[in-house]
Amino acid sequence: MPVRVVESSAPSQVSGEDASHQHALPPACSLLSVGRAFSGTQNVSSFQKDEAWRVNVRIQGCDLGHGYLCGTMEALNVPLADTPVVTFWEGEIVDMKNYTFYTGKWEATPENDIKHWSKFPAFSSLSSQVEADGGKSLDLSNYPYIFMRWKEQYFVNVGTDCGLTIAGFYYVCFSCSDGSVNGFYYDPNSSPFQKLELKSTNEGRLGFTFSSYQLQ
Repeated sequence: MPVRVVESSAPSQVSGEDASHQHALPPACSLLSVGRAFSGTQNVSSFQKDEAWRVNVRIQGCDLGHGYLCGTMEALNVPLADTPVVTFWEGEIVDMKNYTFYTGKWEATPENDIKHWSKFPAFSSLSSQVEADGGKSLDLSNYPYIFMRWKEQYFVNVGTDCGLTIAGFYYVCFSCSDGSVNGFYYDPNSSPFQKLELKSTNEGRLGFTFSSYQLQ
């Protein structure tokens, strides 16, 4: 949720690229589960100044079968806000069944996708296959990292006039070994490659699960 640079209309809700091939689910990971909490920073530096916000994230729902998760993101020490800013986000898990590495919406082109995924060292061994066929032949079920997109849907405790924007989304790489989260925010109207770095805080588990939730 970076500082708004240019007002933009709501992003198109065009569905992502179809991934009809059958693939195994991503690895079950106890660190990516309902109620898990993460803390860290988001670098929102611009050409004018260096700036980082403290960020807390909690997973509120997770359905690996449909490649879906959701949660809240709290940004602290935001200069334009009197209180911490909380947003609700929904996520797409790249499993080559429900979602591929190509976003297909939110103003992201395939070139944008490759450029951002390539920022993650964990993507390097997958890049050639993704560029060849979108990664449709990849089996990520035993891969030690989970790739996702997080899209903030609305502000929870402030109005849209708070000076921040949620028009963009995060490319996310999650480590199954230690629960660390690395991400890059993409929005054509915001500073590029704003980095999100979070660590699991191992707090108590709170939230809800899904049995047959279908992402619309």
